[in-house]
Amino acid sequence: MDKQQEVILVSALNKAGEAFIRQLMIHGLHFAAMANNKREKGRLEELGVRKIIMVDSTEENRWILPEYPIGKVFLFEKSLNLSCRYIRLCRKWTSKPIYLITRSGNSRLIYKALGASYVIHTNSDDVSFLIQSLVG
Repeated sequence: MDKQQEVILVSALNKAGEAFIRQLMIHGLHFAAMANNKREKGRLEELGVRKIIMVDSTEENRWILPEYPIGKVFLFEKSLNLSCRYIRLCRKWTSKPIYLITRSGNSRLIYKALGASYVIHTNSDDVSFLIQSLVG
C-alpha cells in the first residue's frame, strides 16, 4: 500500500463494528482499527485485522499521529465516555468525516459538539449500508 494513501479508521467495539470490519475486508478497502487494550487488540487480530493502532484513550498527551494518513473514521459506540475520547482523538488526526454509530438517542448533540460529522442511530448489527459511502 502506498504510504500516502489514506486509510479508513474503525473503532469496532461491538457486533455491528465487527460486521463492518468484515464488510471492509470483503470489499478490499484499506483500513486500520483502533484498540485501547490487549483484549481488544486480540479480538481484532482474530477478525483478521492487519493494521491496529493502539491508543491510550485516557492520556491525551500520549495521542500520537499514526504513521499513515487517516481518512474517514467510523466509531461504533460502546460507552459515552470512550466515544467522546475517540472523537476528540480522531478529530486531531483527520479533517475527513467522522461517523459515530450508536444505539442510544441521548448523545447526538454531545458527539456533534466534539467533532462527529454524522451520528447514526441503529438498532441493527447490519451496517452494510455504511459501505456505500466508501465504494459508491
